[in-house]
Amino acid sequence: MISAEQATGAERTRKNRSAWVWVTAAVVLLVVLPFVFRLDGKAHGDWLQLLGRFHPTLLHLPIGLIVLVPVLEIAGMKRPALREAADFVLRAALALALPTFALGFMLAYGAGDSGTTVTRHMWGAVALCIGLMLCILARPAWVAREQGFVYPALLSTSLLALLWTGHQGGSITHGGDYLTHYMPQSVRVLFPSSGVNGATAGSFYALHIRPVLDAKCVACHGSGSAKAELRLDSYDDLMHGGKDGAVIVPGKPEASILLARVTLQPGDPHFMPAEGRTPLTSGEISWIRAWIRAGATETATSVPGVNIGGERAEPPPQPVGDYSALVPEIQKMQSGLGAKLVPLSAKASDGLILRTVDVASSFGDAQLAGFERFAPYIVEAELGRTAVTDGCFETLRKFTHLRALHLEGTGITGSNLGKLSSLRQLTYLNLSGTKVTPQSVASVREMSNLRHLYLFNTAAEADETAARSSK
Repeated sequence: MISAEQATGAERTRKNRSAWVWVTAAVVLLVVLPFVFRLDGKAHGDWLQLLGRFHPTLLHLPIGLIVLVPVLEIAGMKRPALREAADFVLRAALALALPTFALGFMLAYGAGDSGTTVTRHMWGAVALCIGLMLCILARPAWVAREQGFVYPALLSTSLLALLWTGHQGGSITHGGDYLTHYMPQSVRVLFPSSGVNGATAGSFYALHIRPVLDAKCVACHGSGSAKAELRLDSYDDLMHGGKDGAVIVPGKPEASILLARVTLQPGDPHFMPAEGRTPLTSGEISWIRAWIRAGATETATSVPGVNIGGERAEPPPQPVGDYSALVPEIQKMQSGLGAKLVPLSAKASDGLILRTVDVASSFGDAQLAGFERFAPYIVEAELGRTAVTDGCFETLRKFTHLRALHLEGTGITGSNLGKLSSLRQLTYLNLSGTKVTPQSVASVREMSNLRHLYLFNTAAEADETAARSSK
């Protein structure tokens, strides 16, 4: 007859074989999945992105549980009850890690993410899930003191996989130089992925274009994640373009896809940066447009029509006054047609933006004068391509907190530009495509607070270019 001990041993062997079968099947599935559904840089369905966006919500749960397992195992050396809890926590970690991996894969596959860092993050997650399954299989023998090193080795390897995979995920979200960005230059050069590049030092691209792309675009279009097969983390990659072809056409900003995407309305499905990331500012867009118009070179140290102040820090903006009594009127204005006043941020003291894009052709000096009562609270006026004339400066000089003024594409000649001299907060002025002359802009050139002056496609630009050529 078979003894009870033999029967128990046979049952344990059967369960172990069954567990190994299931684990082997799961491992094969995890390893084969990325080869069947390749991350090819193409989007594969909004519903995948819908589900995949729950990946960041779920991923912190298995991370916390995995880190907790070795703590419980060590503490269990003196309190056995904690060691029993470790088994439950380990299984719960695996139960959460698998759907977390599935959601992450849906997000990458659905959104068309690709690139070295995305691939590393994916395979790191695969290795972590496999490591957790092997830990569950090896742990009973370790608890029974039949094997003394297999389980600790597997658990240690899983923790290393967790650290490495987490780092890759952080690089996707924040960029590859997130940890090294504020390191001293002498230290950063020791890290190949720290963002130090061979762009010509002191060039307009290195000083004003590359930093914008790094801050606003490279998280989705860098070495780690190259959506649409487009990388923007180096000049050569930028000029090479992506799966839709070239995104920069030197000398032709109107034909450059990159500029078209960043100037779309935020609600447009093709607007960039996507996924709620911080949009480019009007100044940054003007830099890119002027740089493309000038030939989009990597080496040019200046761009005709663009005057940028020195490297001194801009003074902190002064808070505007309390306009709470005007909020109902402002909100009504936002919901209707015509020019709008939009809060710069959720903080009221940051001021308002005057936007006229919907009524630009019919918005003239009289309409601008109608906003005088809001003048102390307006910090940016977007009057580009409107019908305003030189008479607008009489109203604009009352915008005492104005920091940015767009007048590009208007009919002004600059005869009254001197009235802006009283605006001590004004740091940005765009006069591109207007009829200003070298004489009319002389007064604003002398404004010490004005750091960004745009004059391309004007007589003032032509005079500036001629003066530069004669040197």
